Amino acid sequence: MTAAEPETPRAASSRAKDHSPWNWLLFIPIVVPLIPMFFNADSPRLFGFPRFYWLQLVWILLGVATTTLVYQMTKKRGTR
Repeated sequence: MTAAEPETPRAASSRAKDHSPWNWLLFIPIVVPLIPMFFNADSPRLFGFPRFYWLQLVWILLGVATTTLVYQMTKKRGTR
């Protein structure tokens, strides 16, 4: 499908019906960084950096890992 062609209702409806339970895992990288108790201390320090700074990198890795896992578990096999 090119950018100029309108999307067919069949293609739109097949994408909207993806109700895999794996999709619930995508809430983890959204909700976990919002918990204040993770940021409420200066220690432990990692390579001299306070917890707040290195946890930001951990949240990025958590988001990438979770997104990759959900994608691998929900992609359609045999289609490109």
